[in-house]
Amino acid sequence: MIRRLKSGEYRIYSRKVDPKTGKRRNLGTFHSKEAAQKHEREIQYFKRH
Repeated sequence: MIRRLKSGEYRIYSRKVDPKTGKRRNLGTFHSKEAAQKHEREIQYFKRH
């Protein structure tokens, strides 16, 4: 899940809520939406290989 921050950057959050904190985990912050989408695809690939 990619969200835009007030600073103009994009942050990737985990899809599931962390039961320990009750919030979604921060999986990285990027300057552009394209960079965030590329990294999200890399994360999905890594989860299955």
